[in-house]
Amino acid sequence: MAFLSLEPPVTHSIPAIKAVIFDMDGLLLDTEGIYTEVTQIIAGRYGKTFGWEHKQHIIGRGARDLATYVVEALGLPISVDEFLEVRKPLMVERFPAAMAMAGAEALVRHLKAHGVPVAVGTSSSSAYFALKTQGHQGWFSLFDTIVTADDPEVTAAKPAPDIFLTAARRLGVPPAACLVFEDSPFGVTAAKAAGMYALAVPDSAMDPEKYTHADGRLGSLLAFEPQAWGLPPFP
Repeated sequence: MAFLSLEPPVTHSIPAIKAVIFDMDGLLLDTEGIYTEVTQIIAGRYGKTFGWEHKQHIIGRGARDLATYVVEALGLPISVDEFLEVRKPLMVERFPAAMAMAGAEALVRHLKAHGVPVAVGTSSSSAYFALKTQGHQGWFSLFDTIVTADDPEVTAAKPAPDIFLTAARRLGVPPAACLVFEDSPFGVTAAKAAGMYALAVPDSAMDPEKYTHADGRLGSLLAFEPQAWGLPPFP
């Protein structure tokens, strides 16, 4: 399912975007499938089933919020801390195999080549970030700053705006001049709370109504038209 709503709402004028901030999981890297697989494995150990009816509510959440939801929604007979501990080795094993999402590397390289400041603002921890990007260091090294959920300057995870505000501050760009790419409703909420533009690139199974607060929706990063946002066009 491809959503095309590229122009900013209301005025349809071209904004003066000076920096771009990317979420990572499900946006730059295809890690959501890993999270789903691991959670299904853990749920199965207790005779429970983890499905899309649960998954759609945790995309973009911080680790503890995610774990709390899963434990409570599935009625798992373990604590949140136990859930996080049990899933750790399962994810460590799988994260290095994460693949890039369609159009992600090309877009990052294009923006960087044209002098547009770029950042990652992710709910992932720094340790998991390192594992996920292990096979993509060439283009992840292009980012001007990386802000993870356990960054010392971040006090609250998404949907709080802390991660994105920290990224903008480090880039030296006002929030109102930043464009955020997100795949989750929580991430879009965080970006809007930070006073930034937000483009949603959701999983095709997600209800479009969950993204009405975004400034546009795309089927993938391949559909992005930089010039519609005041950014250098693709050649």
